Amino acid sequence: MAGKTGELAGDATRREEEEAGRGEERQPAATTAITVRHNFESAHRLPQLGGKCQNLHGHSWWVEATVAGEAGADGIVVEFHDLKSYLREWIDRNLDHGALLGSEDELVLALKAVDSKVFVFGEADPSAGLSWPTVENVAQLLTRVTAGYIRSRGLRGVRVSRVVVRETHVNAAEVSG
Repeated sequence: MAGKTGELAGDATRREEEEAGRGEERQPAATTAITVRHNFESAHRLPQLGGKCQNLHGHSWWVEATVAGEAGADGIVVEFHDLKSYLREWIDRNLDHGALLGSEDELVLALKAVDSKVFVFGEADPSAGLSWPTVENVAQLLTRVTAGYIRSRGLRGVRVSRVVVRETHVNAAEVSG
């Protein structure tokens, strides 16, 4: 019986040594996430919902876009300034101090006729398929814009992991992926 116990102990020791040896092998790279934030002022309306949101009204919107991936040899997933500039320029050019409207909204033509800044949901990429400017759809839109940044820079192994859009201090939508 003593011999059998010794064999079992030896087997256990070999397994522990093998497992310890595996620990020295290359570990999978850790995923690192970085977040950039921006805010913008825009009006929108949701006539399809009825109630007070059918009226044109404004919000101070806040965006948090998080991308994740393996940091390169330089310790960077993406360069903060580049991502911030891309996202902020897109938001400022398309959404800030304008009206966010659905493609079926009768105000689109009226506001465009007086040269108001209007972003029309569902009209073209990146809002194709997003018919109304709900906070959920604004989050989807900005997820697509952030993904466009990743594609435009040819960043392999980097993905949009989370976009949060707040239309008020108490209402927000999050897209995770």
